[in-house]
Amino acid sequence: MKVKRLWLVLSVLVLAGLACDVTGLTPVSVSSPPVVVTQSVAPPQLPQPADISAQQDLFVSLYDAVTPGIVAIRVVTGQGGGLGSGFVYDTDGHILTNYHVVEGVTKVEVDFSSGFKTFGTVIGTDLDSDLAVVKVDISPDELHPLALGDSDQLHIGQTVIAIGNPFGLSGTMTSGIISALGRSLESAHAAPSGGLFTAGDIIQTDAAINPGNSGGPLFNLKGEVIGVNRAIRTTNFTNTGEPINSGIGFAVSINIVKRVVPVLISDGEYDYPYLGVTSVDELSLTDIEALGLKRYTGAYVVGVTSGGPADRAGLRPGREKTSVEGLFKGGDLIIAIDGQPVFRFEDLLRYLINHKSPGDTVTLTILRADKQLDIKVTLEKRP
Repeated sequence: MKVKRLWLVLSVLVLAGLACDVTGLTPVSVSSPPVVVTQSVAPPQLPQPADISAQQDLFVSLYDAVTPGIVAIRVVTGQGGGLGSGFVYDTDGHILTNYHVVEGVTKVEVDFSSGFKTFGTVIGTDLDSDLAVVKVDISPDELHPLALGDSDQLHIGQTVIAIGNPFGLSGTMTSGIISALGRSLESAHAAPSGGLFTAGDIIQTDAAINPGNSGGPLFNLKGEVIGVNRAIRTTNFTNTGEPINSGIGFAVSINIVKRVVPVLISDGEYDYPYLGVTSVDELSLTDIEALGLKRYTGAYVVGVTSGGPADRAGLRPGREKTSVEGLFKGGDLIIAIDGQPVFRFEDLLRYLINHKSPGDTVTLTILRADKQLDIKVTLEKRP
């Protein structure tokens, strides 16, 4: 059994390293007002593939169209130097990358595909989704913002392309498919009771992502950015300890970027909604039988943070011992939020992150024993 918190992820899988190469860094109904996205760029006009030759032409055209907006990032930290990737967000000089690429930096260099280089300043960071904004003060002629897509329109099996700076090889293009949607990873935001909060709505891809790709764009075939490459999961390493791609890569969904980045630019930080529950990642049939549950899907509550939003609303964790060590029955099973089905914990997290803000009220539909109940919870910000 894997246990996952809304504010903390515990995973038996090893996240071998964030997809950067930075020495010393650790590799529907919406009640809240919409976030205004200041960046609006039309996607490049690209040929649509009718056969293999046309698809090859599409890849070539896409690369030529988007490369001017992709940058390599070189950093200096107290532990040494490192490499990452990024892309141009707008013509005001805002560059988007990963937080872990610029964590603890004393100097940031931004290198453009034209050969132009400049220093930048970190003006906003988001430890929860691992995003950061770097500001460069240069001529708008050097700035080529990339078009942003809609990650709610993505499908598993869809072709995607990653372009970045793996191992310092700037402008490297790789392709693959979307392997899964709605994944979650540990964030860099420490929770008060220990461990880390959870980053949600993560895209999984088999497009090759390696150290140095962090912060670079993941594209659809329209040339729109649909994710920000963040990490890889692997058991393979180079002789210097760098993780090697094994077909499991992760990217922050672009719809999170659309909500977060304008606030990072204006305020320097972004507050995520906080529920305050511990939930089971995935239940086996043995677990379900031990808990006496009547259905196989939902987010089973194994813990509630004392004094948190869920606790005040009356959600109940499991407390009675079962035949499975460490698993306690009697907890609520969350099966929907605001009428949206919850099949697993990630569905709950994805909805909260993409559609809700601190101060919003949500309705959780739960199963408590044999009764179905609706419980209203007022969200707070992550502490």
